[in-house]
Amino acid sequence: MYTVKEIFYTLQGEGRHAGRPAVFCRFSGCNLWTGLERDRHNAVCKFCDTDFFGVAEDGGKFQAASDLARRVASLWPKEYAGGSRPYVVCTGGEPLLQLDKALVDAFHDEGFEVAVETNGTQPAPPGLDWLCVSPKANAPLALHHGDELKLVYPQVEREAQPECFEHLNFRHFSLQPMDGPDLTENTKRAAQYCLDHPRWRLSIQTHKILGLR
Repeated sequence: MYTVKEIFYTLQGEGRHAGRPAVFCRFSGCNLWTGLERDRHNAVCKFCDTDFFGVAEDGGKFQAASDLARRVASLWPKEYAGGSRPYVVCTGGEPLLQLDKALVDAFHDEGFEVAVETNGTQPAPPGLDWLCVSPKANAPLALHHGDELKLVYPQVEREAQPECFEHLNFRHFSLQPMDGPDLTENTKRAAQYCLDHPRWRLSIQTHKILGLR
């Protein structure tokens, strides 16, 4: 059984693949916060800006991996015959609480390239085409390699500073300004950090600027 908050077609708004058309499959549930505002002050991750609680009208519960994969495939433009491979982003919440090899294989059977955006606390199934890890302070990191490490910045905790992750085996390192009332100042700080430490690339949440989901 897979419980999915929502499934929708949009442009990837952040990180290395910003601007790429994708079907987002947002799984319900997370191990770092319940998703309820009343519990935010006790959460491990207190700055989450995503609604992943429950099931929305464009989500659902799927008994079989093939059922969910077909639902995702139904949102990709069928009239397009170009050379770009269909792309699904598995996110949450925390997608690796539910995403398994059977579902990765089912997405591949539908012709999709499979990406995941995770907090990195859970093991990843084999076969992923893109693994993006976003570490959170006070959350033990189980994934020490992948394609992209995307750090929300600044996190005040010492163990969540960018230099704590530079030794990990990722191909790309992205710094994303923390959203909220201090976004402007956080963006300036993140931009300056990237200028001072060129290994990092600034990741802006362009979907919010454009008014996309």
